[in-house]
Amino acid sequence: MSDTITRYDLIIVGGGPIGLACALEAKEANLNYLILEKGCLVNSLYNYPQNMTFFSSSERLEIGDIPFVTTNPKPKRMEALEYYRRIQQKFALDTHLFEEVLDIKKNEAEFLVTSSKKTYYTKKVIVATGFYDIPMLLNIPGEDLPKVRHYYDDPHYYSSQKVVVVGASNSSIDAALETYRKGAQVSLVIRGSEISPRVKYWVKPDIENRIAAGEIDVYYNSCLTAVTPASAQIQTPNGIVELENDFVLALTGYRPNFDFLKKIGIDIPKEAPCIPSHNEDTMETNVAGIYLAGVVCGGLNTHLWFIENSRIHAKQIIGHIRSTFS
Repeated sequence: MSDTITRYDLIIVGGGPIGLACALEAKEANLNYLILEKGCLVNSLYNYPQNMTFFSSSERLEIGDIPFVTTNPKPKRMEALEYYRRIQQKFALDTHLFEEVLDIKKNEAEFLVTSSKKTYYTKKVIVATGFYDIPMLLNIPGEDLPKVRHYYDDPHYYSSQKVVVVGASNSSIDAALETYRKGAQVSLVIRGSEISPRVKYWVKPDIENRIAAGEIDVYYNSCLTAVTPASAQIQTPNGIVELENDFVLALTGYRPNFDFLKKIGIDIPKEAPCIPSHNEDTMETNVAGIYLAGVVCGGLNTHLWFIENSRIHAKQIIGHIRSTFS
């Protein structure tokens, strides 16, 4: 690690859409800022399924008052990647990619930010790390088998395979439909009694029709209890069902990196939804000078914040930072 110390007014942890929105506001306010992103630009969006269509319309994904133009009613993943990449390039946002922040410590009037590549001093920090990095585990025997996946990308991979999909939300239903249409034999395992009402309105009738036609099997009020190399065991209201199985897509949700937030001093309640401590007006945490932005603010309540309603965090935070500098 280099011994060179670089000083900033602001370091933004996370190069997703909200991190970029914060950088645009910081640039407009003439703050000396830096984005540190542990993966590629908008890393979470990059890791979304290749064929994903957003629930939101394009104008609701815009940041910095820059138009997001598409001919589709709802933009797709590739269009979003193009949009945010163009913003980063057009405004020459100071961004270090593939540089993970390891620790943040208060050092008198500044913070010492230690990354995987370098050390920085900064007056303020914004944490915009999202929640897509750590899957919610089922904690069942066999979950560590290679056939069990907590992320889903391309349906072609599962062609002609027996696939169990766990979950009733958008990611699970999209995976079930797409793999079915590429020739997979799909079984859905749903803890509740119905498909989630949050499923995209143009997708919900599709999955319900596939289930009604017997083209996709479904086990309601059920849970996966074990996975073996050749099978999957499901606890149903009528007892244990064991299915021949090639792959399990356990798309049961994700959570923020609570360990990192605690490490840098942010208070997190032990009880769900474990919303990190922050002032809703300024987005400043219990650690003076550290702010939260975007979906990380919701803790386990991952349906609370989206790009479209957390864009305002950038203006709130930069406005408060400017007031502390004046």
